[in-house]
Amino acid sequence: MVEKPHLIGHSRAELVELLAENGEPRYRADQIFRGLHQRRLRDLNEMTDLPKALREKLGQIAVTETLSVESRYLSTDGTRRFLMKTHDGYPVETVFIPTENRDTICFSSQSGCALKCDFCLTAKLGILRSLTAGEIIEQIVIVLNDVYGVGGETPHGTNLVAMGAGEPFLNFENLIKALDIMSDENGLFIVPGRVTVSTAGIVPKIEEFTKLEKRPNLAISLSAPTDELRDRLMPINKRWNLDALLNAAKAFERTLKRGERFTFEYVLLGGVNDSEKQAAELADLLQRYNLRRVKINLIAHNSAEPLEYSPPDDGQVERFKAVLEANGVSAYVRKPRGRDIYAACGQLAAKAV
Repeated sequence: MVEKPHLIGHSRAELVELLAENGEPRYRADQIFRGLHQRRLRDLNEMTDLPKALREKLGQIAVTETLSVESRYLSTDGTRRFLMKTHDGYPVETVFIPTENRDTICFSSQSGCALKCDFCLTAKLGILRSLTAGEIIEQIVIVLNDVYGVGGETPHGTNLVAMGAGEPFLNFENLIKALDIMSDENGLFIVPGRVTVSTAGIVPKIEEFTKLEKRPNLAISLSAPTDELRDRLMPINKRWNLDALLNAAKAFERTLKRGERFTFEYVLLGGVNDSEKQAAELADLLQRYNLRRVKINLIAHNSAEPLEYSPPDDGQVERFKAVLEANGVSAYVRKPRGRDIYAACGQLAAKAV
């Protein structure tokens, strides 16, 4: 059975084409686009600026919503985790992270993940399927409507991070299409500068990402200073090792504009990759590839069963950071958010709590 078009995943040009096929003028496509994205309406019947006959016709040939919210969890620190389900029954998780000066939505690009990183709970799900562009966008609309009301203004604007479930670069086309639609000034208007995409190191897609004209920010998950350790922690390293990854990172760095940087993420695992010696090895690795316009986000592991890793204590995190900074590397400790509701980095595994 052919699935009906998911209108929120259509660009304005695609909506124009769809409406023209059904004998409707171009301006109707613009009305629908604004209704779905700018006004964040999820039901055609709420678009009262459209004729009833058109709403009924569209309801027969297309859909405006496919995700349902199964559960919503609120952390003591204000973080919200949304456990959603696709129309065909797969889990999707999205996290809203408020701070004083900005709000961030961490969205998923896939249901589950194929990469088997040893310290990540999502990896235990395996890969279920990639999400469509519409499913990616719909996550953002659902969260914004929950926090601010349907169509309500966001006081800080919205930052997006593709750091939820899945490897974004294994769903590259749908991801980039969704981000392009969300950047439209007549819609959500979340521009690339407010978006960060995180990858575990899919080198060919880093190279493709580097060539994009409208490009979000890039974060690369590193988490080990040697191939031997990274092979164990992140099996993707056996396909594209540190040399391939850092050469791709260097090519990306060459294209940065003045004042721009990109990020390496480093999950600190107690007694595994968090020693001062390993911090020095990490600094040396970046210097060997002459990577200067980079910062490192240090993330203490977020423990969860059945994972056997534990976070280092705060003192060890600070010592690791100090070694990096002493060697000229900018390092920041990322504060965990939403640990108590399984919303923190590496904890997304469709848990009901």
